[in-house]
Amino acid sequence: MTESKSFNRVSTVILTALVIVVILPILLIVIASFSAEDVLIRDGYTYFPAEWSLDSYYYMIKQGVVILRSYGISFLVTIGGTAISVLITTMLAYPMARKSFRGRNVLAFFVFFTMLFNGGIVPSYIMWTQIFHIKDTVWALMIPNYLVTAFNVILVRNYYQNSVPDSLIEAAQLDGASELKIFYKVMLPLSKPAVATIGLFTGITYWNDWTNGLYYINNEKLYSIQQLLMKIMDNIQALRSNSTASLLGTGAVELPGTSIRMAMAVIGILPILLIYPFVQKYLVKGVVVGAVKG
Repeated sequence: MTESKSFNRVSTVILTALVIVVILPILLIVIASFSAEDVLIRDGYTYFPAEWSLDSYYYMIKQGVVILRSYGISFLVTIGGTAISVLITTMLAYPMARKSFRGRNVLAFFVFFTMLFNGGIVPSYIMWTQIFHIKDTVWALMIPNYLVTAFNVILVRNYYQNSVPDSLIEAAQLDGASELKIFYKVMLPLSKPAVATIGLFTGITYWNDWTNGLYYINNEKLYSIQQLLMKIMDNIQALRSNSTASLLGTGAVELPGTSIRMAMAVIGILPILLIYPFVQKYLVKGVVVGAVKG
């Protein structure tokens, strides 16, 4: 009993320290976003800035309409892409988990093969733009690279094998249930932790993605929030280094280049911070059970 209490106390101290280590950088980002630009340049990042400023957020507010539109694109891509990804992943993992499916080892090989080899960026770009013609469409932000990943498929397959008893499937078959009905009525309801886990992984990936936009999107109306923030940052750097302003004797344009990076980080991470607590309880169970070799 004493050993159990000691272990709990040590664990609490260690976990508290880890939480602090995780929270402090996020807190520093938030504080830096509210710090004056010249203070950041002079003193660097600090938890106690000498001067506070809202210049970064004022600048972001001026871009409000564009930012809201990009937020809408990011939400559409994240929600739609995650839903489609979860559906395809769970359906692909289902036959791989069924021992009665003769081709499951061959299918598993092809899925695993994609974890080791791929065609590269140039062939992928040619395929998606010249054959599927998804350039400058919302599908260009959903389909390439992230729609189905081998890691998620294998994680769900292992969860099916380790958490869903074969007796339940046999009982459903005796009741005359089809494979599709078994999948929707038996496998999915019992796989909420795995579904929530891959949903969280995929959602974060879609939300943070900017490479698909960089490769396939030229239309500014289809910019995701991450791609837009990168463009805003590039524009600020261009304005700050404007040679014309220097020639006029006014110096570089006074824009919050350093602090606005922090404001962008706050804007980018906020939705994830709001959503994560609702799926966190499934995350550990889904990863641990799904990671067990099946």
